[in-house]
Amino acid sequence: MVLTKQMAVMDLMALGAFLLLPEDDLTLAVVLKGPLLGFNDDDLLALARGRKGTLWAELQARRKETSHFTTACDELRALLKRADFTSPFAFYAELLGPGDGRRRLTTRLGRDANDPIDEFLNLALDFERTHTPSLQGFLHWLAAGSAEIKRDLEQDRDEVRVMTVHGAKGLEANIVFLPDTCGALGAHHDEALLWTTEGGGEGDDLKRVLWPVKRDNEDKLCTVLREHGRARRGDEHRRLLYVAMTRARDRLYVCGWETKNGRTAGCWYDLVSDALEGAAEPVELEFGETGWCLATPQTAQPDGERKEAVDAGKAPHLPGWARSLPPQDPLPPAPLAPSRPQTEEPAVLSPLETGGGKDKALSAFARGRLVHRLLQNLPDLAASAREKAALDYLALAAPTLNEKKRHAIAKESLEVLEAPGFASLFAPGSLAEAPLCGVVNGRVISGQVDRMAVGKKEVMVVDYKSNRAPPKEGEAVPEAYLKQMAAYRALCREIYPDKDICCALLWTEGPAFALLEGAELDRHAP
Repeated sequence: MVLTKQMAVMDLMALGAFLLLPEDDLTLAVVLKGPLLGFNDDDLLALARGRKGTLWAELQARRKETSHFTTACDELRALLKRADFTSPFAFYAELLGPGDGRRRLTTRLGRDANDPIDEFLNLALDFERTHTPSLQGFLHWLAAGSAEIKRDLEQDRDEVRVMTVHGAKGLEANIVFLPDTCGALGAHHDEALLWTTEGGGEGDDLKRVLWPVKRDNEDKLCTVLREHGRARRGDEHRRLLYVAMTRARDRLYVCGWETKNGRTAGCWYDLVSDALEGAAEPVELEFGETGWCLATPQTAQPDGERKEAVDAGKAPHLPGWARSLPPQDPLPPAPLAPSRPQTEEPAVLSPLETGGGKDKALSAFARGRLVHRLLQNLPDLAASAREKAALDYLALAAPTLNEKKRHAIAKESLEVLEAPGFASLFAPGSLAEAPLCGVVNGRVISGQVDRMAVGKKEVMVVDYKSNRAPPKEGEAVPEAYLKQMAAYRALCREIYPDKDICCALLWTEGPAFALLEGAELDRHAP
């Protein structure tokens, strides 16, 4: 069967077409009447009759009138928001799964709709492997193709399945009924256009079309072509009968009904009856008619008896939780990152702003980054090698600076490292870019401090401020920085409960150093 002619797939494609063009009234009407939204005729007429704009605009304007309008409008709005930002497979998988679309389709169309739905999703995934994912591209690609699928005729499903002979090709069942076999091809099946070829119809001869309009206009050639066409259709009619009869594995019933004019000549019923004449035995049917039966007794032992389960055929009663989606797993709380405070921080220095009197050719922004890198890496080197390493780095990182200016930056950085009060902070064994993580008062804290030194009695924690100006004389340290360092201090107290925790800030613009008081940090503790 052709996939795009299956009702479930047609409903899904109609929904996609609406999402691409919400102003298409006919497509929206199809979606509303379909299984996904479940409008009845009265709902649709109440919405569409007398409207002044599009059907979609009318639905939005009258959203609160009925529960059907509210549900349909809200669901379509949610789908419109996702359609442009989701791949076709992800969109339809979400719709059919958590969106309850598959259940709605199979409730209306039956379990046979599962096969087309599964193949539809498979094709959406195949499309994304070879094309740029887009809803419009997928729908065009699907409509332009001619994908076919075969139904999986499962046994032991305890149901009667109704299908056309074409749809049953390749399938079998233990018992098959042919309920309507008394009709046949008639004159109304004749083709209006008659095709002929020059050269006797062999090979790739030029085709010509004849259109007699009515029988009175036909000549001898038209009559011959029409008879040839009827003969071809008659052959196909009998081939289709063969297909229908061979679907039965154990038992075949050939049935039919007659009009007041009787059976049509050449119908399947007569073809089968004529073939059974002399070989079949007459049987009396319950409704008073006489039928024919041709049976072949089974001589082999059956493969096995089917064991009926207890209460077979009765659907089990499902509790309410089985029909609802499971609750989402609780997400772990986002850790507090002290380096990303929630309160407002001081403004970042502009990359175009020059340093305050230190170096008019180099921006304060770039100068701070250079000092930050030197303070981070130079402590790992021997004191005698630091100056040369600093100059070599500056020559590579800031080649536009002249030698005098590079020496000035290197000197300022080395003075910070060699200051007596910072000896322990930059001594061997101190840590650069030290990660910290833990729980304080039930809150997860995770961060990374620029410099930390762990001594016998105290722990020094220092954070560099590279791209922000230090406070002017008499100004207080910004609250955002106090909260940041208070979080680091509280975490270090958990890690080192027997040591004093000292915190400081080092602004690389200057450079400027500020030791923070413990009492002030306690007031901003998490």
